[in-house]
Amino acid sequence: MTINSTTSLYCVLGDPITHSLSPVMHNSAFLHTGYNGAYVAFNVKDIGAAVTGIRALNIKGISITIPHKLTVMEHLDEIDETAKKIGAVNTILNKDGKLHGFNTDCLGATNALLEKTEIKDKDVLLVGAGGAARAIGFGILAEGGRLTIVNILKDEGEQLAKDLGVKYYPLSFFKNLNCNIMINATPLGMTPDTDKMAVEPEHITPDMVVMDIVYNPLKTRLLKEADKKGCVTVDGVSMFVHQGVAQFEMWTGEKAPVEIMRKTVLNSL
Repeated sequence: MTINSTTSLYCVLGDPITHSLSPVMHNSAFLHTGYNGAYVAFNVKDIGAAVTGIRALNIKGISITIPHKLTVMEHLDEIDETAKKIGAVNTILNKDGKLHGFNTDCLGATNALLEKTEIKDKDVLLVGAGGAARAIGFGILAEGGRLTIVNILKDEGEQLAKDLGVKYYPLSFFKNLNCNIMINATPLGMTPDTDKMAVEPEHITPDMVVMDIVYNPLKTRLLKEADKKGCVTVDGVSMFVHQGVAQFEMWTGEKAPVEIMRKTVLNSL
C-alpha cells in the first residue's frame, strides 16, 4: 500500500475500538482492488467533535460502532430512509462535503442468517436494544420473522419494542420464552471479556439457531455453549463481512472482493 497526497482516508469511530478488524478488512480490500485508500481506527468519546473533524479533514467514508450508532445521527446532513426507519447509522458517506448516513448492519445480519436458516415465520429472540439490535430487528421483520426483544435495561428494551411493534421482556424472562432463532446483539463476550454471555447455558436448547454478532473472538462463549448443545450457529464474521462489503461498494463505487475480505478477517482471528 502506497499512501500519498491523493490517498482517500476512511475510518471507524467507536469506544472501545482496539478490537476492531475493520481496518485490516478494508485495507486488504483497497490493496486487492488497487484503490488508493487507507482506513484507520479512532477511539472516540465525543462523537460531535469527531464529526467536526471528519468534515475538516475531508475523510471520505466512516464506519460507526458502539456506542455512537444512534447519537451520530443528529450530526449528519442527510440520512437514508432505511436508516431513519431503523433509527441507527453505522455508515457515513462524505459526498461533496455533505455527510450522508446509512445502515448496512441490517443487510449484513439477514444475509448472514439466511446462509444457515430461513427467517420467514420463525420465532426470533433478539437480546439487546442498541443500534445493532435496531438494525437486526428491522431486518428480521422485513424477512417475515416473528420478533421478540429481551434486554436488561427496561426503558431501552421497551422503546425498541415499541418502535418495531413487537413485544419486550426482561432478560431474566428469557428462560420462559421459546424461539427458533436467538441472536445476541450485545457486546457481551467481546474481547477482552470473553467469559461473558447474555444468557445462561442451560437456557440454550438444541433446536435453536444461535447467532452472535460479536466477531472477536470468532467463537464466543455463547457459540461454544451452543455448539455443545448441537445448535446451528452463526458467528459474527459473516454479518461483519456482509456489512463491510456494502460499505466498500458504497464508498468506492467498485465491486468488493468478498472472499478476500472474509479470509483476511478469519486469518486475523
